[in-house]
This record gives sequence, structure tokens and C-alpha cells, in this order.
Amino acid sequence: MKTVMLLGGTKGVGFEILKSCVSKGYAVAFCGRNKAEGQQILKSLGAEDRLYFHELDLNSNTGLKDYYDGTIEKFKSIDSLIVYAGITPFSPILDIDEETYDSVFNVNLKAPFFLLKYVLKSMIEQNSGSIVFFGSAHMECGEQDRTAYALTKGALNQLSTHIARHYSKYGIRSNYLIMGWTNTEGEITLRQEAGVSEEALKSQIEESIPMGRMLNPTDPVPMVMHLISDDSLMTTGSIIRVTGGQYI
Repeated sequence: MKTVMLLGGTKGVGFEILKSCVSKGYAVAFCGRNKAEGQQILKSLGAEDRLYFHELDLNSNTGLKDYYDGTIEKFKSIDSLIVYAGITPFSPILDIDEETYDSVFNVNLKAPFFLLKYVLKSMIEQNSGSIVFFGSAHMECGEQDRTAYALTKGALNQLSTHIARHYSKYGIRSNYLIMGWTNTEGEITLRQEAGVSEEALKSQIEESIPMGRMLNPTDPVPMVMHLISDDSLMTTGSIIRVTGGQYI
């Protein structure tokens, strides 16, 4: 039985990955800020013996080792790490404040980096492992109002390449999955807060995505499941796009 560790997992695509892993019979550790939400997911999926939830605020690194330790205590090993959690507030250089900048870097980059400090040691000991970073086309320049987000996604791409290059000798793989524009709860809320109507959003989508629609939260899941499976044992250092043809 594989053990999958999710950075995130209570919402959006992360939750769809969690459900898919459970259906495969995998053991899964996931985390989030809302303890009640996590406990509800444990009950609803009916697989509490194969699930571990850890309450965690990614703005701080203080709980990362506890999350790792709790996962190892319950499941003994970690076969895959999926770095899904991330935030993307409006953050143009001209307007961003330091608090927003720090929050984006803490959640999107610092938390994954320091969780990897522990997870990589475990994977080295077992001489195997698969890491999947959720990336974005913003890494290549980013829209004007996503500067901080673009910087973190570019850094995650570099981190994925670094791991693929230097840790493959331990049987560890690392790949970067570029997820396109997706209609998650967070994305819809962000657009509404910016005053973008549903009609305007639909028009924007039709113009910018060759396949004519946003991704659904389930669209990236098959690729993630492939990358954490033994079917991709020789796939590492890759950038894989699940975008509907959209490029920024």
C-alpha cells in the first residue's frame, strides 16, 4: 500500500486527489487550517484507518515537523509528496505590501521547502519516492497582478529540477505539473472579489483557452495519479502541462 502525503488536500484539486488516492487503496496524510473541516472529511470518506489529518497553518513552519512525524508514526513511510497548497492574491509590484508578499512566499515556497527537509530524508532511507509540485504558467513571467505568485512558482520549478538532478541516485523522482485556469472555490471567489462577473469571466475564458473552458478540479488528477504510480518510474525532471492549451 502506497502512502501519499499532501500539502493541502481539503479543497479544490487537492481534495479530488485525496479522494482518488483513497479509491486506489492508498494511505493518505493531508493538512489544512480548519480542524473541523478535516475531521468531517475523515468521516465522510469512510477510510479513517488509511487517513491522517493534521491541522496546519502554512504561514508558519512550526507545525511542519509535527505533520511529518505524525504521518510517519501512523504509516511508517512516505512514498509520494504532492505539493498542492498555494495562494494567489492580487500582488502587482506597484501595490503589494510586505505582509502579502511574506504570506505568498511562506505558503507557496517556504512551507514546501522545509517539509522537504524531512520528507527527502525518509525517501533517501527507503531509496524511492515521487514528488509532484503543482506549478503554473505564471512561472514564465506571470500576469502583471500576480508578481509574488509568479516568483514562487518559478522557484518551485527550479526546486523540482534541483531534486530531480541531485536525488535521482536515491530513486527519488520530482516533476512539475503546470495546472491551467481551474474553477476551484478559491479562483471563483478571487474573481468575484475583483468585480469580474460570470459573463465577463466566460468571455475571457473563451478568448484565452484554446479548448474553450476552464479546467474542472478533476482534470489534473489522472496525471498526478500517473506520476505517483510505478508506471512513471523513469519520469523525473519533467514539466507537464494540463492547461487546455492556455499559456500566459
